[in-house]
Amino acid sequence: MHWISRLSIAAFALMPGAAFAQQADPQGSGPIVAALAWLQGTLLGNVATAIAVMAVAAVGFMMLTGRMNWRFGATVIIGLFILFGASTIVAGIQGAAG
Repeated sequence: MHWISRLSIAAFALMPGAAFAQQADPQGSGPIVAALAWLQGTLLGNVATAIAVMAVAAVGFMMLTGRMNWRFGATVIIGLFILFGASTIVAGIQGAAG
């Protein structure tokens, strides 16, 4: 994607109207919301923790053997911060928009 289209998507996501439009669940979305809540619980629970431990261990092993790809290491660390901090990031964006 071009950087301008990414910027426009980010600007639209940060608009207060978009945040207010998502406050109530639409009628009939109960099963979908429940499935997404299950998926969120699975991805942020034991599964995500186990995968994160293995990813950090792989980066550590690569550093130990001297074959460290710094871009891969940075990607793992930043990805983990985003994954486990997603709810805090979204709450901060919603707080800034509202």
